[in-house]
Parts: sequence; C-alpha cells; structure tokens
Amino acid sequence: MNEHPADEVPHGVFPGIVPVLEDSTARLRAMTAADLPFVVEMCGDAESARWTTVPQPYGLADARSFLEEHAAGWARARGRRYWAIEPVDDAAGPPCAGVLDLRPGERAELPWEVGFALHPAARGRGIMSAALRLGARWAFEHGAPSLYWYAARGNLASWRVAHSCGFTHHGTLPQRVPVRHGTADAWCASLLPDDALSPRQPWVVPPVVEADGLRLRPLRDDDTAIAEPHDHPPHHLPARAVPTPETFDDWLLRRRESMSIGRGSNWCIADADSDEPLGEVLVFVRDGGLAVGGTAELGYSVRPSARGRGVAGRAARLAADLALRPVDDGGFGLRRLVAETAADNTASNRALAGAGFTEWGREAAADAPDGSVGPAVHWERLA
Repeated sequence: MNEHPADEVPHGVFPGIVPVLEDSTARLRAMTAADLPFVVEMCGDAESARWTTVPQPYGLADARSFLEEHAAGWARARGRRYWAIEPVDDAAGPPCAGVLDLRPGERAELPWEVGFALHPAARGRGIMSAALRLGARWAFEHGAPSLYWYAARGNLASWRVAHSCGFTHHGTLPQRVPVRHGTADAWCASLLPDDALSPRQPWVVPPVVEADGLRLRPLRDDDTAIAEPHDHPPHHLPARAVPTPETFDDWLLRRRESMSIGRGSNWCIADADSDEPLGEVLVFVRDGGLAVGGTAELGYSVRPSARGRGVAGRAARLAADLALRPVDDGGFGLRRLVAETAADNTASNRALAGAGFTEWGREAAADAPDGSVGPAVHWERLA
C-alpha cells in the first residue's frame, strides 16, 4: 500500500494537492474555474439529470459551489477525492470531459465508494472506463480494502462502465440511492484490490437471426405489443415471464440486466417482413453465465394473436441452432440446451419436438411455476 493512507491529513493546497493520474486515454487532474462551463453543460444534460440529484436548472453558481467541494474534500483526512477527467486525445471531447470522485470509508477497514459522471460529448470513447481504472488503482494504493459502485436501478450506462472495469454485480438493494424525488432501488457492484480491471463476463448482445419468415433481434423499448393480454395457464409459465402493459418496462429491464451479467440472450421474435413483435425467445442460465461447452435453458412465449402460425417452433429452432453452433461459426458454442414443459402444454411440446429437441424424462409430480404440482416433460438438444 502507498505510504500516504486516506486517514492521513493531506499536505498542500488545492489544486496543487491533487495528484495527476494518466494513461493513454484519460487524465485525472484538479478541476479549475475554466472547467465550470463544461460542468454546467454536463449537469444540464437530460441523462445526467435523470440519474443524479444535481440541481435543475444548473448554473455557474452551482458549478462554483461544486468546485469549492473539491477543495474541501482534499483538505480533510478521509474526505472525498475529486478529479476532473480530461481526454488525452483533444479530439475525444471537451477539456473537462467529466468528474470522478472516491469516497473513503469512515474507518480504514471500511469499503470505499466511487462515483462518476461524463459530459455527453465525451461518451462512447472509453474515457470513463479509463478514468475509473486510474481511480481504482489509486484507491487501492491508498488503503481501500474494496471499492463499491452504486447506481439507481436501470442506469445501464453507468453499469456498463463499472462492468468494463471488472466490478462484480451483486444485485439490487431496495431504496439505496438518493434521486431527485426521494430514494431509489440501486444496483450494487464491487471491486477488490487483486481483481483484474477487465470484464468478468461478456455483456451479451443478441445477434440478429433471420430465417423462416422470422427475425430474432434485440428487444426494444417500443416492443410493447408483446404485452398483449395473455391467457397462459398459470402452471405453464412463471407470472413474471409474460409482461403486461403495466409491467413491460420492468420486464424489459430485467432482461437487459440479465444480459449485462452474461446470464443469457433474449430476443424479440419479430415478423421478418413487418418487424412486428410476436413474442420472445431466450437462452439462459439460472446461475453464472453462458459458457462455451456448457448447458443452458431455452424459453419462449408468443402473444395470443400470433399463435397458430408455428412461430414458437420456428423461433425455438433458430435460437437453438445459434446457441449450439460453434463460436468460430458465429454461435454461442453451447454443448446442450434443455427445456421443461407441463405435460398438458401440447403446443409447447409440439414446438420443441419440431425444433429438434428430444424428450429425455418425465416427472409425475413436478413443481409448477404457480406453486401447483403436476406432470412435467424434460427436453434436451445436443450440439
């Protein structure tokens, strides 16, 4: 560890007290008055306002107060350590591309936290990930036993940065972070000193597959037709697996979260000509992540108005073909896909058989999604 731990009173005067941290992409340095117009632009951005508690509207007076916070944090033992983020490449964004802060725990043995924000003109260039790696290394050199990231649930842009730096996603904590109108549930992730500063698992981006009159593509915010009122018997599918108009947004976010931690791939089943959403098909694991040579589960649902056209069987075959295809041929490289159906789910059983699955077992008293007990069929398809 560094010989200057966080509980030691810093020596020097702001801004000279702030160490400059740099790699080939980002430079962390002290903020100056010249940076304040860019801070105003950043804090006035709709995405920044959505996920933070910065005042709205945000003006130069607010930015000046923020600069005073920077100086005050560096003047205190275990105070917040703020940096301005500057792109090393002048063409990569404004000279003040954002802000990163480290928050030491109140005692040496307690975790640190990290926060960051990026100017909209600097996004999509890897600057924030580079800045976070620089900050994380500095934190561990100065005694941080661990580094925690929190963001309001749904802030996928912030999670993408933490994910790229090797943070481990721990799930959702209720009412954990302040937002503009109260508190919100938060995603939580952590990093340890010996962790590699690179993704722990791939962020799954569903590849587009088109054949047999269907297009499997990533789900979109406007795919609300999938939430058409349904009549699935409750013992066929988990209640949360099929969205309603009221639950669609949360349903979609859960799928995106799952893909971000590598647990599966979720596709919208769309008509190849009209792109009309017809349902969903997914390949997933319940723990861990999709692994080459591993086993995953297949699931699907079709909106009632799209039934009777063989949509489920065709979509299941397309998804299974891709999942079991070797990686060097554009597939996921899985060894085996499995599925489970209620014995009386004739349509689903027919779809799986048509998609190349083989029945390998039956249960007389299986636990159904709605808590009932009944006969079930187990299916598999091998690479």
